[in-house]
Amino acid sequence: MSLNYIRKYPSPGEILESNPLPVALQEVKKKRDELIRNVFTGSDSRMLVLIGPCSAHHAEAVYEYVSRLSKLQERVKDKLVLMPRIYTNKPRTTGKGYKGMLHQPDHREKPDMTKGLLAIREMHIKALEISHLPAADEMLYPGNYPYLADILSYVAVGARSVENQEHRLTVSGLDVPVGLKNPTSGDLRVMIDSIYAAQQAHTFVYNGWEVTTSGNPLAHGVVRGSVDRYGNHFPNYHYEDLIVLTEMYLDRSLDNPSIIIDANHSNSGKKYREQPRIIMEVMRSVRYSELLRKMVKGFMVESYLLEGAQDPSGDEFGKSITDPCLGWEDSERFLLELADFL
Repeated sequence: MSLNYIRKYPSPGEILESNPLPVALQEVKKKRDELIRNVFTGSDSRMLVLIGPCSAHHAEAVYEYVSRLSKLQERVKDKLVLMPRIYTNKPRTTGKGYKGMLHQPDHREKPDMTKGLLAIREMHIKALEISHLPAADEMLYPGNYPYLADILSYVAVGARSVENQEHRLTVSGLDVPVGLKNPTSGDLRVMIDSIYAAQQAHTFVYNGWEVTTSGNPLAHGVVRGSVDRYGNHFPNYHYEDLIVLTEMYLDRSLDNPSIIIDANHSNSGKKYREQPRIIMEVMRSVRYSELLRKMVKGFMVESYLLEGAQDPSGDEFGKSITDPCLGWEDSERFLLELADFL
């Protein structure tokens, strides 16, 4: 056997006991969860915006970002529900690129996933304490969810994970909204099938236990564009794309039909400055169509303190070391514009 065992992974109980979520913050999250749930059930008409860096590699920069976002939330609270995007693990299997804070709590050092697990929990708790805005994170490893289950208010399943059975089964047991992206191929049927699976009850083995779930009625689709075999990007946020997806949704009679538009990735062709324009185009489609007005619940935006990206070995405070992001000034400007449009 070629697996080299490094150290025993701590249990969720050990991690939660060593750094529990304070009772006051539990109440903050509970109230925020109800608000976000109401957006997806349609009883709250505000738009949800999941916004933050492509990858959260530096805790202090994340704290500064969520502090600013919290102040902006007060200014737009009648129109927008802002949620920090604090992504701590990235799908990297080719040996290139930063794998996220879970793997490397210090991006300049060698991987240490046990240390990383402690670091990401501490960062999420402190970010919540500073901002009172519980965050979204990506589920790269389904087995890790119990370590953050009491903190996160939204879970994203990425384009490379959406066809994975373990992801679909695990999110069927979550009590927060789960955004399932279309795969990189752009096949919307795969995404719809994943949503359907996530909304069903299941019995399966999870972290050494036989478990049952009741299904997650808040599972929904996230459109992020597609890439062909030659590496060309194709968007799927245009009016016609969203109408086709809406019809597919309604044909399956899924609970709480909802669409989130990822304004970056293949929808922008990774041209991060295009994100505000893309969002405003979608909003004009929403204004034109009553059907889309009921379906489109919000957006995902990659944004950080400084615009663009730097080499993973760089040390510019608040600048992405993975995909380039919109800078804070442009992010603030377009969020205010979006709130005025609504």
